[in-house]
Amino acid sequence: MSERMIRGRIDRSGALVSADAPLLRLQQRAGAGLGKPLALPHLARLVALAQRLHRDISRPLQAADDHSDIHALVRIIPDADGASLEISDWRTRPVAQPQIPAIDDHAVVPHGWTWECDQQLRMVALRAADDARAIPADWEGRSLSELFELQPDTDGRFPVLRALARQSRFTGQHVQADGPAGRTAMTLAGDALFDAAGRFTGFRGVAAPTDVTTETAPAPAALMDPAFGSLPLSDPQFGRRIDGALRGPLSRIIATAETISGQFDGPIRADYARYAGDIAHAGRHLLGLVDDLADLQNIERPGFKAARDEIDLGDLARRAVGLLGMKAEEKGIRIDAPRTDDKAPATGEFRRVLQVLLNLLGNAIRYSPDNSLIWIRVNREGDRAMVTVADQGQGIDAEQQAVVFEKFERLGRTDSGGSGLGLYIARRLARAMDGDLTVDSAPGQGARFTLSLPARDVA
Repeated sequence: MSERMIRGRIDRSGALVSADAPLLRLQQRAGAGLGKPLALPHLARLVALAQRLHRDISRPLQAADDHSDIHALVRIIPDADGASLEISDWRTRPVAQPQIPAIDDHAVVPHGWTWECDQQLRMVALRAADDARAIPADWEGRSLSELFELQPDTDGRFPVLRALARQSRFTGQHVQADGPAGRTAMTLAGDALFDAAGRFTGFRGVAAPTDVTTETAPAPAALMDPAFGSLPLSDPQFGRRIDGALRGPLSRIIATAETISGQFDGPIRADYARYAGDIAHAGRHLLGLVDDLADLQNIERPGFKAARDEIDLGDLARRAVGLLGMKAEEKGIRIDAPRTDDKAPATGEFRRVLQVLLNLLGNAIRYSPDNSLIWIRVNREGDRAMVTVADQGQGIDAEQQAVVFEKFERLGRTDSGGSGLGLYIARRLARAMDGDLTVDSAPGQGARFTLSLPARDVA
């Protein structure tokens, strides 16, 4: 993890005019450079949103190039001449490098296929290397998943769907395909394609026969069952299967719905934009549930341990406010955050502590009345560093406080605000970091949730 701030500058035309080295490298790997339109679709959409709203926004940033997946937090500050970018918590994860030959008239894939599809996985090119009769007569315009029946991998994931959500290359997608000798097991690999403006246009790749003696695609029956077969929630396969089956499609639904709702591709009727916004909201709720279930499976695994990073609770509290500030503004809620000189050095996993604070602040916003106040304070008591999130909501009585940290407990609420897992996971994470999460409340007096962690002495 790197705490160094990465900065960039976008002009009014949407071109990247200055950038620190990591951002510039990412822009160049996407086929552009300084003075060229921002070639990172997710970041470009966020910049357009900030400029349209005329306000700062902070959001998680996900990107990928040929070498790694990248996760970070980005703050976009628009002004009359463009926008400034401040990117923090930049994390990279190497990805596999599949070797995929380019498709041309001389490409040869023994007993296999070469193919190309558009951004909606509709076939635009298809060729069988050894037998033209193997090509279906009506292949053009059909979906990739119609011609090649997709199979999940050993973790229950579909690599091509994950790549579609990330707009990145993939390999190891098991399929079943009809060929001259009958039904054949094959493996797909593909490169993501982009046009001159950096827009994702589809995939190009190869399909080669799978050696069934060494590489067998798992049966998808458990994924097809609405209850995911008979797997208990504690089974490690459950979390991996539900995560793999849902995350990619949901991420794509959310991104598409947000593009429509934000009218980035042109104006549409206001009611249609609202419908798209509702779809994006529902998708984010479902994706949150997927995250909660995956976290639940992970933290209940025997031997689960959190990392011991050197963190500052004041800094993490301000980051949480930056990420959820717009949601508070929508309800007229003011957040009184720690000042920049309010520090509480502690030991805990950076990502997990931020996750806990986002849960606490998100709950405070969700259950606070409009035009109210939420305040966040940090302090130290003995060997404990503490951060408290307090709201002016309806409060929690003693009976509810006894169960508020239990699994699937939502205090009788029936709205779609959460899964009932957030506080349970948050306390388990706090205790895994040698800390705790407590609540102090009374009916009509709001609620005060306090996260405590081992304090860290700074010379």
